[in-house]
Amino acid sequence: MCRSQYYYTSKKDDSAVIEALDELSAKHPVYGFRKLYAYLRRAGKGWNHKKVYRVYKLLKMNKKRRGKRRLPLRQRIPLEKQESINQKWSMDFISDSLASGGKFRTFNVLDDCSREVLTIEIGSSISSRRVTRALEQIIDWRGKPLSVRVDNGPEFTSHHFELWCKDQGISIQYTQPGKPTQNGYIERFNRSYRKEILDAYLFFSLAEVREHTGEWMDEYNNRRPHEGLGDLTPAELAKRLRDHRITA
Repeated sequence: MCRSQYYYTSKKDDSAVIEALDELSAKHPVYGFRKLYAYLRRAGKGWNHKKVYRVYKLLKMNKKRRGKRRLPLRQRIPLEKQESINQKWSMDFISDSLASGGKFRTFNVLDDCSREVLTIEIGSSISSRRVTRALEQIIDWRGKPLSVRVDNGPEFTSHHFELWCKDQGISIQYTQPGKPTQNGYIERFNRSYRKEILDAYLFFSLAEVREHTGEWMDEYNNRRPHEGLGDLTPAELAKRLRDHRITA
């Protein structure tokens, strides 16, 4: 190597390009190189794309694009009448907001046979780990189901939830995307819960939501007759099925 090449220092001044890219990326953090370069050209900057892209990579803005996760093919599984409790549970989420504008979610679990509401978990955010924790609490006093019917939400398609169900020996029946009627029992229940609680009251705290929900669940399970159950309450039907199983 010759001495002049060894001591050579670049005279390129990229400060203007760096400043322009930093300013644009701060305003539009999700835009990639093509969009940012188009903004620069529209602003009258004369830099060619090679120079801009070199600085773009120098600033480590060329992050790998995250691909969309593809769901496996879901088969249509029709709703069928269950003959005993704990054969199948249906589960779903509802989103709502407090009077202050704060968002919260409810995680609802229903027994498809007796139509008992087994839990309504309420929180500002409900992860898959909180879902499995709520299900473990139900299993402690109720027993575990043979299967659960769910949609394709991230809480139900997560590795944690699928692994937990496998360890528990619980099969998962996923509905087809965009087909909420395939989970009709919980959808019908969600409509009643939203109409009679979430849309009927103005809540200022999650404690108020939990209090009204707890009272409504007690009424729904123990005193409210259901036409689809022959005007029995869910608790009455569940007791009949247990007594019949014991005598049989």
